Amino acid sequence: MFTRYLYIRRLLMLLLFTAAIGATFESLSGMDLRTTAQMILSDSKKLKDEPVSDAIQVGKLAEEETRPLEEAFDWSRYPAKKVVATGYTAGEESTGKQPGHPSYGITYSGVKVKRDLYSTVAADPKVFPIGTILFIPGYGYGVVADTGSAIKGNKLDLYYETVDEVYSNWGKRTLDVHIIKRGSGKITEDELTALNEDETMQVFRQSYLKTED
Repeated sequence: MFTRYLYIRRLLMLLLFTAAIGATFESLSGMDLRTTAQMILSDSKKLKDEPVSDAIQVGKLAEEETRPLEEAFDWSRYPAKKVVATGYTAGEESTGKQPGHPSYGITYSGVKVKRDLYSTVAADPKVFPIGTILFIPGYGYGVVADTGSAIKGNKLDLYYETVDEVYSNWGKRTLDVHIIKRGSGKITEDELTALNEDETMQVFRQSYLKTED
């Protein structure tokens, strides 16, 4: 009997304490407990309906941005081919053409030379058909858009805007490149632009271009 009385007394004290806490909260915040509970439930539902918050997205992008493109993907999934890669420009030293020439800066495929995340490169179309997308460690993606009289067999010529960039950033290297997609024999300006403006690659693009600067 005494134990039951003690239990009831403790329960009453707990209820009084809870009521006091509620009254204090309402007086300080200006909101009743029911409104607060509804707000909490509403926020919880929003979090459930949004599996990835903006903060998480930003965090992931920041984390990816610190990783070199070479480490961001499993390149071993793509076939590799050993090549000798050199650099070239649109200028007279590489093409014999000067600014003002009708085809200055225009590749064999018809697209303009471009140094970007996806850059135009020259190759032997018998080895790498026009439109082939390669990943070239230390350079980025290369889209085969050009050819060259000296580019025969397993050779590549990588486009740079200036001769100084060719020598300071590349020179001549023997390395394995990864074949991401074999070309169909053509590439258009719109296709090249779409590759470089792919939203999923912008973090890598900006980070890569900063390193070129």
